[in-house]
Amino acid sequence: MIDDSACGLAAVEQEIARACADARRERSEVTLIAVSKTFFADAITPVLAAGQRHFGENRVQEPSRNGRRCAKTIPAPRCI
Repeated sequence: MIDDSACGLAAVEQEIARACADARRERSEVTLIAVSKTFFADAITPVLAAGQRHFGENRVQEPSRNGRRCAKTIPAPRCI
């Protein structure tokens, strides 16, 4: 069984790849930043397992709350 997070991430990645091709840009020029907003680490973990590595938050406190729980796998969380 494929996790919904993996399917969702794959669908978004396909859309980004298609948009990059249409714009004649390299996929490596675009960074997908997932917004963890109100989700805790247990909801973020499947997305991490699916390959997402860049996360953003609009409140300074939120990345540190989730970052402590996922610190080994999330590079620097970003404020957006």
